[in-house]
Amino acid sequence: MSTTRDPINELINYLTRLPGIGEKTAARLAFHIMNSPDSYAKGLAGALLNVKDRIRMCTICCNLTESDPCHICTSSKRDETTICVVERSQDLRALEATGEYQGTYHVLHGVLSPLEGIGPDDIKLKQLIVRLQNRGDKPPVTEIIVATNPSTDGETTALYMAKLLKPFDIKVTRIAFGIPMGGDLEYTDRVTLSRALAGRRVL
Repeated sequence: MSTTRDPINELINYLTRLPGIGEKTAARLAFHIMNSPDSYAKGLAGALLNVKDRIRMCTICCNLTESDPCHICTSSKRDETTICVVERSQDLRALEATGEYQGTYHVLHGVLSPLEGIGPDDIKLKQLIVRLQNRGDKPPVTEIIVATNPSTDGETTALYMAKLLKPFDIKVTRIAFGIPMGGDLEYTDRVTLSRALAGRRVL
């Protein structure tokens, strides 16, 4: 009996580990890759390796980036007095796609979730506080926009941040949502995201 692993099954197995990908979808993707030109498969493999080898975390805003600091933090065209706090880098990309926001960002890489044992030390809140304290010759931050998702954990995180930031005497706002509870910013259309930013409220 051969002990050689079936490359097709191995590829399908790896694809099923991706979020939201079931076995049928994984099989369809696997056969698509196999039926594509060799250049496509090599390009895909190269892109995967590049992401793992070259992407790092920005030491200022914690966004995933190839350069550190990232291009947003180093841009002279961004309003450094406003920081929009998001859960994930995907959410930052979604907000950037609206073209409406010209401030800076801070990526938490998660939200507070007491039921799952995720506390303040498990997300990038300390980095935000350090960022506010060590402004150097930069202008002081006047507004923090909390743009966590409209979920129970997202709301918990927003309220916690409002209390945490109170000593800084900074206006803390929450984006308005025409987004259903439990929805993700990543999958929300640009018009809805633009209106949510425009209609933010003070926490």
